[in-house]
Amino acid sequence: MLAATAAAEPGLLIDLGGKFDSSFNEAAYTGAQRWAEETGGSYMEAELKEEAQREQNMRRMAERGANPLIVLGFANASTLREVAPDYPETTFVIVDEVVEADNVKSVKFAEHEGSYLVGLMAGMASESGTVGFIGGMQIPLIQKFECGYKQGVKSVNPDAEIVSNFVSSDAAVAWNNPVAGREITQAQISQGADVVFAAAGGTGEGVLQQAAESGILGIGVDSNQNGMEGAAGSVLTSMVKRVDLVVYDTFQAAADGTLEPGLTILDLEADGVGAAMDEHNAELVSPEMEAAVEAAEAAIISGEIEVHDYSDDDSCPVE
Repeated sequence: MLAATAAAEPGLLIDLGGKFDSSFNEAAYTGAQRWAEETGGSYMEAELKEEAQREQNMRRMAERGANPLIVLGFANASTLREVAPDYPETTFVIVDEVVEADNVKSVKFAEHEGSYLVGLMAGMASESGTVGFIGGMQIPLIQKFECGYKQGVKSVNPDAEIVSNFVSSDAAVAWNNPVAGREITQAQISQGADVVFAAAGGTGEGVLQQAAESGILGIGVDSNQNGMEGAAGSVLTSMVKRVDLVVYDTFQAAADGTLEPGLTILDLEADGVGAAMDEHNAELVSPEMEAAVEAAEAAIISGEIEVHDYSDDDSCPVE
């Protein structure tokens, strides 16, 4: 069993895009803040500003005594494999990738399951029969979102057209480029898309805002972005990943002495992913749509509907 010492403070290493990206990083930051406010505890944090800082920041946080230390995002995996053995007394937690080590806990999500639900909603909401997907990078993690989304769309409209684009092969650009998000959204609108789902971190802000300004629907990701400034009322739903709970629960488990290494996968059944419903999208979601989402969610949990996981074999049965 891995546990932080009583004197240790937990740490959070925010990835590219910053803690106010309205998406993945902000979800993590929200979880850390909630833990601090509810428990009176404190934690260390650092923000990655460029790719070259990954190893330096990780080592610096470990040397400052951050324990456990949560690192966010798949891009930290190779660095963590190098760093973790040098700090055997530190418990590292990586979100979105697997690192096998005695002092590392890995947490992954069933993004394909949540993406199926928002794809179903997109398919039902689309009037043109064409919907869009915008991913940050063309990598298995994001293609996992894309494939689940496509399956959900096709489940309600087999003839639907799905336009897909990826922002960049450069991580420094892919996740924090709202201008590029706007441009790609506009290009997809010109191809007939009237619902667009962005899985691109902070770039998604531009996607959702451009969708709203153009009179189409957007779908948010990671955090609940239904009420995002400049887009509220035009966000059909958000595919939430409970990164906030991962951070909160990790900090608390460390405080309780119950944090353990290994792999945890958070799926629909564990409430790790889902389609956000709230006052901001209530007028956009019909009773039929809400019922369809609930039925699909139950069918996925029971195994009646099998949503393909792209990361299993780098393939998608739906195009």
